[in-house]
Order: sequence, then structure tokens, then C-alpha cells
Amino acid sequence: MKTLPNTILRVTGISTLVLLTACANMNPQGQNTAVGAGAGAAIGAGLGAIIGDSSKSALIGAGIGSVLGGVVGYNWKTIKGDVEKSGARDLGVAVIEMPDGSLKVNIPANVSFDTGKAVLKPELLPVLDSVARALVQHPELRAKSIGHTDSTGSDRINQPLSENRARAVTQYLSGSGVAASRLSIEGRGASNPVADNSTAEGRAQNRRIELYLYAVQQ
Repeated sequence: MKTLPNTILRVTGISTLVLLTACANMNPQGQNTAVGAGAGAAIGAGLGAIIGDSSKSALIGAGIGSVLGGVVGYNWKTIKGDVEKSGARDLGVAVIEMPDGSLKVNIPANVSFDTGKAVLKPELLPVLDSVARALVQHPELRAKSIGHTDSTGSDRINQPLSENRARAVTQYLSGSGVAASRLSIEGRGASNPVADNSTAEGRAQNRRIELYLYAVQQ
């Protein structure tokens, strides 16, 4: 019988301990409350270590990046369902529960902005309305909007474009009743591609807004 590599054994042990801690803190009523502080981040790091690809593990475990207070686990079932019912599926907007405990609303640029522009398209607004309602109803939640571009053009163009698009999303949420103090933005330009920039299909996937909803440790 082969002995498992030490890395996998360590990760398995850590992940198991974190999961047990998270379960011990779960709300038995299944309500939308934060559970298992730090569980998501640890599980994400564990997955990355098992996969063995450091670049991918960073995206899996920390797509949202650094946030004040630290992300904690959350029951996203109701909110995820509401956002999906708002027309997200028809627009190709994916709503994904992330290993770090956040909920990512992945918004393709073709349904959110015209080429080179940072003005929201009307068809996306019902999706953002559903996100705004969730944030208003759950004041413990925060949102971070991260803009991405493809590699076409220079950083001088792509970086401010990614920031302005991310800001357009949070400005709409703020105008819908969400306190600006609960919203943040980041522009990453072309630095975080998820597909091959040498193909038209890949570039289309890279042009996106990632809107993360998350709860922080109080």
C-alpha cells in the first residue's frame, strides 16, 4: 500500500478540522447567517494545494482578494436563487458559490457594457436590482466589484477601463439603496485572464465583471 504524500495528508487534516469547526457553528434553522469563520479560505487553500498549481490555487482560494475583516462562510441558497431568477441565466450571468465563502456573480462584458465604454446596458439592470435587494435585506453583507479586460490594447487603456466598469456597478447598487461604505471596487485590467487571449472566444470570456457578495467576521 502506497503512502500518501505529506502535503495531501496535511491538507486533508486541516480541511477536516476546518469543516468540523464550520459545522459546529452552523445555524440549525438554515437561515442566511455567517458560519465557520475562516472555513472558506482554508478550504480554498486546501483545494489549491491538492491540485498542485499555485496560480490556479490563488484564484480558487482568493478570487475576491483581501477584504477588511476576513470572509466567513454564508448560506447563499436564497440569494443565489433570487439572482438567478432575475434573468441572469438568460444573459449568461453565472452565480457561483466560491470556496472562500463568497458568492460570485460573473457578468460577461457583452451583456453589461458596449466596447470601450463603462455605461451599464439596460438588460443587466434587473440582475443588479436583485443583488441590491439582497444587500439591503442583509446588512451584514458586503460587495466587491472587480473589472477585467482582455489583452487587446495597452495597460494605459485597460486598467482605467476595468476600474470604471467596476465602479459603474457599485454606483448603481449605491443608487439602489446600498450604503457606499459596504461597497468596494478593484480594476485588474488584463492581469487575470480566465481564457486564452489569442482567440476571440477567450478574449470574450476575459472581458467581465466579477461581483462578489460576502460576509465578514464581526
